Parts: sequence; C-alpha cells; structure tokens
Amino acid sequence: MRILLVALSLLFINSVQEKSTWKTLAKVTIEKKFDELMNFEIDYPTFSEEVKALDGKEISLEGWMIPLDELRGENYFVLSALPFANCFFCGGAGPETVVEVFTTEGFDFTEDRVKVTGTLSLNADDPSRLMYVMSKAEVTD
Repeated sequence: MRILLVALSLLFINSVQEKSTWKTLAKVTIEKKFDELMNFEIDYPTFSEEVKALDGKEISLEGWMIPLDELRGENYFVLSALPFANCFFCGGAGPETVVEVFTTEGFDFTEDRVKVTGTLSLNADDPSRLMYVMSKAEVTD
C-alpha cells in the first residue's frame, strides 16, 4: 500500500511540474517589429529570467500533437498546451502555448494527450520557427 501511495504521489508531482512548466513558458512578452525582408510585422519574444533558466535543460510537457510532418519530416510535430481546436494555429491561444518537437525516433500520431521529454531551446531571432524548440525528444502516453 505504501509503495502505491508513493507512486501516486510521484505521478501527481510530475503532473503539477508539467503544468507549472507551461505556466513558466507563458512568462514571455511579445513585441511586434517590422521585418524589411518579409515586408510585414513579426512577433519577437523577450523571455523572462525564469524562461531563460530552462534554455538547454531537459523538460517534460504534456499536450496535444499537431502534425506537420509534411513540413519537417517524420520525426517532427508541434506540441500544443491546448487541444487542436483551441491551439495557437486556430487563433485560440498565444505563441507561448506551442513547442516545436524533434523526436529521436518516429512516433505514432495520436489525438490523445501525450507527454514529451526533451531538451528545450529558446528561439528569439528566427521568425520562421516557433519560439520554443524541443530536441532529442521522446514521446510517451
């Protein structure tokens, strides 16, 4: 019984930490700047110190897969903190709610919530990419 309680406690702590990580990633301000090359305004992030502390660190997030394999290949998708109907690409959320994910192995697309663990990189300069990128990632259910 005690082992079961410890295991349940660890699951709860991990779930709270993953929600907390999404909240930390939300601590960013967005500034619009005119891009001469593209000839329109582009959003540029300014990361808080809390977000900067996660750069290069292994993190875990739970969310929903948004498949974009036609853009990057079979080991790529975008993870959204929100279900597809509410995600950033549908206009329901901000850019801090999505992360580009590059996996170490292929994955099976699912509409169910997944857990992803990998190394986080911050992107403040390349407007053709999302501001959060996770590499060396593994997907678990």
